[in-house]
Amino acid sequence: MDNVIPFLIQHGYTVLFLWVLAETMGLPLPSGPLFITMGALAGAGQLNLFLCIGIGVFAALLSDIFWYAVGRKRGSQVLLFLCSIALEPDSCVRRTESIFGRYGARSLLIIKFLPGLSAVSTPLAGTIRMPLPRFLLYDVLGILLWAGAYSLVGYIFSEELDLALDYAGGMGRTLFVVAAGGMTLYILWKYSLRQRFLRQLLIVRITADKLKQKLDAGENIMIIDGRHSLDFEADPYVIPGALRISLDKAESHPALENDRETVVYCT
Repeated sequence: MDNVIPFLIQHGYTVLFLWVLAETMGLPLPSGPLFITMGALAGAGQLNLFLCIGIGVFAALLSDIFWYAVGRKRGSQVLLFLCSIALEPDSCVRRTESIFGRYGARSLLIIKFLPGLSAVSTPLAGTIRMPLPRFLLYDVLGILLWAGAYSLVGYIFSEELDLALDYAGGMGRTLFVVAAGGMTLYILWKYSLRQRFLRQLLIVRITADKLKQKLDAGENIMIIDGRHSLDFEADPYVIPGALRISLDKAESHPALENDRETVVYCT
């Protein structure tokens, strides 16, 4: 800890730019603690608060514009890629789409505060063809709110944070082992849940070729398109005969009260 603070005082602006850029590009590197630390150093007179916030906004905006353009060009493919490297790949798109579906462009004001969803939100905005001026307006405001909030917390409570850093530095290796162990257990737990979920899917999954064979054979099959409305707007094609039903309302839908074999597909 004694080496970290002098390093941040000397190279903090560069570290902040690269760290924020890496997080907004999709890596699981939370920038909140770094903004707080930089704000605390600014409160101690070692760094410039407005420059810290400006660098964070600039780095995040560069990444967001890149992902917006990729999402506009590649659509859902980029969303699947980003979720494949997330800790909760089976829900990150659905959760982000739910927020977008409810709040629209205004969701960009808060999405940076939601771990795991921020990296998906910008390509999703491009996928649904959100107008670029509207995207930039809300995205810049959201980034500014995100970077400014964390930095101001550090700036206002700089003296208290200085004491906390001294205490953490005294714990030394013990603190590192506890933090690393806790993160490792969390990742292993998420991984085990995902593997169990995938094993359940393998039991009931049907391939597209197998479904086509059943349809060609005239079997009485109900097909449900459970995609989110945003996915449908980006790719408005359905399997012939499929019934579009939101998965949130599927259990109570009257069309499902029968004994027919049912096939559900989604994003």
